[in-house]
Amino acid sequence: MMTSTTMARSTTLLACCKLYISESRNDAALRAIEQAARGGGGGAVVVNRFTDDAYNRVGYTLVAPLTPSPAPPPLRHAVLGMVRAALEAIDFGAHAGTHPRLGAVDHICFHPLAHASLRHVADLTGAVAADIGDELQVPTFLYGAAHREGRTLASIRRQLGYFKPNSSGDQWRGAPETDALPVAPDAGPERPPRSKGVVVVGATSWVDNYNVPVHTGDVEAARRIARAVSERGGGLPSVQAMGLAHGGGVVEVACNLLDPARVGAEQVQGMVERLAAGEGLSVGKGYFTDFSQDKIVDLYFRSAANTEG
Repeated sequence: MMTSTTMARSTTLLACCKLYISESRNDAALRAIEQAARGGGGGAVVVNRFTDDAYNRVGYTLVAPLTPSPAPPPLRHAVLGMVRAALEAIDFGAHAGTHPRLGAVDHICFHPLAHASLRHVADLTGAVAADIGDELQVPTFLYGAAHREGRTLASIRRQLGYFKPNSSGDQWRGAPETDALPVAPDAGPERPPRSKGVVVVGATSWVDNYNVPVHTGDVEAARRIARAVSERGGGLPSVQAMGLAHGGGVVEVACNLLDPARVGAEQVQGMVERLAAGEGLSVGKGYFTDFSQDKIVDLYFRSAANTEG
């Protein structure tokens, strides 16, 4: 006999949102952001928070059902609330960290889960981007299935100067010196508020984020390894990689695995180890910055069942 939870698992369309905030050290700001998620009217569940103090960055993972009703999906309401709270609590002009970023809310990505399709989450993504641009008055850029030409995340980041540190010590610090944007936003004003920056919002199939520590303070060595690992540099297909400072005599090769069923963490780990050995460097065990798709779905349904109970 099927339980209500089993029936829900077999029929529910789920969307996952990963929301990256350019702040990890301001506890009051993070409390406000998390309170906004909980106060979103129900339906959306925060299943993970990943904090990295060296990067001064926090990633939140939210899941909610895609409801057929005319009311906005709960994830749309929750994400907008979190973005509003972040923009009110964080001064992008005062932010500094060793991870690139474009705004106080740096990146929002939506993925289909369970029985949902990419088209389902693309529609949701476009609505969230319009909310941020129109209501919160922040320039917002679309990518992936939400963009009319399927623009990639890496390409819009490259156009916006994301990958170039703007301060000594391989730091990204403050807002850009110019208010002019090199490309027009898809929603919101043409000029970014210096205290908020811009937001990039997209919809794609599942992406794994996997970081490999390399025991050296030499960021250039990490960048050489990252270039060789990435598809763009002739390395592993469907892998994007950056070499970043991470403090304490460690750098990281931070990777996006765009098709983890094709090229997964083990292949990335092995290639980084081989390349690092060629530089005379040792490598630590890599780590994921989030749970697997199956684990995230399981956590969502557990939380939903506890709420109902």
